[in-house]
Amino acid sequence: MKLKVLIVLVMLSAGFTASAQRGVRIGYIDTEYILENIPEYTEATGQLDSKVQKWKTEIERKLNDVKLKRESLNNEKALLTKELIEEREEDLVFEEKEILDYQQKRFGPNGDLMIQKRQLMQPVQDQIFQAVQDIAKAKKYDFVFDKSADVVMLYSAERFDMSELIIRTISRASKRTQAKNKSERKNAKEEDVVVEINEDKESRQKAIDDKLSERATAAELRKKEILEAREAKKKEAADKRAKILEDRAKAREDKLNEREDDQEGQEKSISVDEESKVDEGNTPKTREEILEERRLKKLADREARQVELAAKKQKILDDRKKAKEESESTEDEEN
Repeated sequence: MKLKVLIVLVMLSAGFTASAQRGVRIGYIDTEYILENIPEYTEATGQLDSKVQKWKTEIERKLNDVKLKRESLNNEKALLTKELIEEREEDLVFEEKEILDYQQKRFGPNGDLMIQKRQLMQPVQDQIFQAVQDIAKAKKYDFVFDKSADVVMLYSAERFDMSELIIRTISRASKRTQAKNKSERKNAKEEDVVVEINEDKESRQKAIDDKLSERATAAELRKKEILEAREAKKKEAADKRAKILEDRAKAREDKLNEREDDQEGQEKSISVDEESKVDEGNTPKTREEILEERRLKKLADREARQVELAAKKQKILDDRKKAKEESESTEDEEN
């Protein structure tokens, strides 16, 4: 701050020396006041604030969903296997990461909020800068300061305030641009404007339009790059998730195959023993018949286990429903 004040003092001293004969003309503007009095800027700011509130609400809703899922998992852990618990916890971690990525996308240093703020501010700042340049040259000001910047102004007389001139200049340019017929253009031209700029107006306007067009094109390219990077990141995350699920399914299948191989080995051993045993007066069974009997018994045992598990699961659900109904009935009676 001291360095900035020193620079200002040096500039003023140089100005006083160079313009001692005619006196130094100094003006200042208040950028914050100017922005508050430009309808287009205030309207765009309101729209951006609505977007920001919508993004915050969306993030909060997603976080609440993950919180409810985690609470549900904690309540059901006693009924789930270790593999199912790990799988659901991985899903929750994945969802939380997606929420963080979305939050970074919206509110990060290079997020949508910062990009749209820059897109909103830059055209207005260019208009203010151009108006200051034109007014300062026409009125022969030596220095123009920004009251809302870091330069400390201990006192400033209102007659040196150029803020209203800047607002009227920008408003006039806006009305000329938006005029639809000859009458409206004539009325806009006849408005009271302190500074009238005639020198190379068309060339300056063309330069401004070219600059705005170039900036819009750059912003569009930047937006496209961001979207492409975002899609690539989503695809990478989806591929990674699919690979995890595939590996998990393969591991389960390997375990099941290993278990079936062990059971089949035991069955073969039993079948060999039974083949060696031949009851007196009975015709011995062939090895294929014994294996078929064992296979059918294995299928019957598996179906019985599935029925038993389904019955247990249904009993748990019925008990939960009954407990819930009893709890609701108790609450109704208390009320």
